[in-house]
Amino acid sequence: MNFTRFSRNFLKVSQWGAERSRFLSASAVIQQKAKTAVLMLNMGGPQTTQQVHDYLLGIMTDRDMIQLPVQSKLGPWIAQRRTEEVQKKYQEIGGGSPILKWTNRQGELLCGQLDRVSPETAPHRHYVAFRYVTPTTAEAMAKIEEDRSERVVIFSQYPQYSCATSGSSFNAIFDHFKKNSPPKGISWSVIDRWPTHPLLARTFAERIREELTKFPSEKQKDVILMFSAHSLPLKAVNRGDSYPSEVGATVQAVMQELNFCNPHTLVWQSKVGPLPWLEPFTDAALKAYSRQGKKNFILIPIAFVNEHIETLHELDIEYCHDLAQELKIERIGRAAAPNDHPVFIEAITDIVAQHLRKGPKITPKFLSRCPHCVNPRCLESKNWYTKFCE
Repeated sequence: MNFTRFSRNFLKVSQWGAERSRFLSASAVIQQKAKTAVLMLNMGGPQTTQQVHDYLLGIMTDRDMIQLPVQSKLGPWIAQRRTEEVQKKYQEIGGGSPILKWTNRQGELLCGQLDRVSPETAPHRHYVAFRYVTPTTAEAMAKIEEDRSERVVIFSQYPQYSCATSGSSFNAIFDHFKKNSPPKGISWSVIDRWPTHPLLARTFAERIREELTKFPSEKQKDVILMFSAHSLPLKAVNRGDSYPSEVGATVQAVMQELNFCNPHTLVWQSKVGPLPWLEPFTDAALKAYSRQGKKNFILIPIAFVNEHIETLHELDIEYCHDLAQELKIERIGRAAAPNDHPVFIEAITDIVAQHLRKGPKITPKFLSRCPHCVNPRCLESKNWYTKFCE
């Protein structure tokens, strides 16, 4: 017998056997039923410029997001009018939004840690539901129903609750089940907000410290920390939307983590339309501080957990580059969004793990309406969730 040939053939058979074992093992993991599903809600963003029009159309015709006169006509007109301009912005940040990439990354890391810290509810699997672009709520629900998990945690990726953002995502689930019967044998629960979680504050604090080190040591104490959040129409604020106070609570928690090391302020960005919105606006505040002789800043996207158009274009390009040059700002930085920061993954893991261990399945705050709410659909949705999460 040719020993060399025998050895080679034996090695090939052994390698094939090892590969087959690994394949079967991987297949078993893939096919393994997830006991707990974590449904991650967010607005999402177009992944290509071709999706921009439909994405804008979804926003402009969603009365949870924005209220316009004669919305069925004005909304499509605004979407059409803004499409080319917004497409150019997406082209400037790489051709599409990275929010799906980051949400999937966060979900994978979250479920990996949950499997370790909460073995009694494992295995866990994440699902993504965006509002105006794929994967949609309907697509996420179809996958959850197909996988037949025992429990679904509906986990808002907006740390601070607003009827216009979080509320729209929760109402999309309500709308879906108005048309489709909920699958039987699944227990549902809700995590609707988490603005002051200590590890969320620590994540933002670490992102700020990272950026502060890029300034000359003699300038670091003079850097103004500008916490920038998506603005909200004053009509919604006056109705009683809790978003502004919850964003403020996050800012306070972050500054406590930083031991109030620098001057700071809360500003607002991304206004749409002619109606009055929360101020001061981020760009206007930069101009005003510049007139006061302030020349060093860090912008912090305090209401966003991952990078997207508002951070990569509005903050980075429009403010940190274009406006900074116009104002002759000495130095301006932008703290990164939480993304896959290890402390942030610890934060969302702790939030879900604690929720799974001791609930409640749904909070009284989520089930209550704004004091001046006159939207009958909101009442209907809250009543439905009361029974849905029993």
